[in-house]
Amino acid sequence: MRKRFLSLPAVAAAMTLITAWPASATVVWDGSATNGTGVFASVLCDSPSSLTVENWGGSNTPVFGFNKADGSQRCEGHSIRVGGSEYQFTGNNSSAYWLGWQSRTTTGNTGTVFQWKSNGTNDQNDQNYPVLMKVEDGQLKIWYVSPGETWHAAGSIAWSVDTWHKIQLGINARSGTAGSFQLYVDGQLVADQSGVQTWDVLGNKPRWGTYEGPDDLGATRNIIYGLKMGTSRADVD
Repeated sequence: MRKRFLSLPAVAAAMTLITAWPASATVVWDGSATNGTGVFASVLCDSPSSLTVENWGGSNTPVFGFNKADGSQRCEGHSIRVGGSEYQFTGNNSSAYWLGWQSRTTTGNTGTVFQWKSNGTNDQNDQNYPVLMKVEDGQLKIWYVSPGETWHAAGSIAWSVDTWHKIQLGINARSGTAGSFQLYVDGQLVADQSGVQTWDVLGNKPRWGTYEGPDDLGATRNIIYGLKMGTSRADVD
């Protein structure tokens, strides 16, 4: 990954995002680990990394364990399945895609834990990953990556290891500068951006897990619980 950390200028319209996005509750996808790894369209774990379904803390509560081994680059769940088929994301949906989950990492440097990943190879898209989140240096950081893969810091918040954190991400997927996104962590608004491109040439899909990029992070583990997608923040609360 090429990294250029630049500040994204504030856009006045960002303050209207909540009222602009529909508030009606519609749960589109239940990504609970109870339903197994088939809730993802595919699993991308370089051997010997693995995605496991396990009971948390000796309870009967199933969670996903994204386990990236030392020397391996990634362990991620890619896109989602609804009704047995891969869900078709679009760049002209009338409402935002709201994604919600709880995450717990074992280190403060877990690498990339979420990507709004562009479809196609690098020469087929403009951005590669318009919205990306990392657990890095004891913080959860979110970036907007504009065409040309220019990185703009969109927000950050302190991240405690071995602690559950509630994440709610809303993406209004649009090409040009009609897109927007919001991030809440543990109920606190961390990022609120509009006037950005959130739909690449061939479209985008979500990824969760742990991915190190060019950095040598060693073994990392991201435990995820309660994955959901809907059309409002209330759907994933």
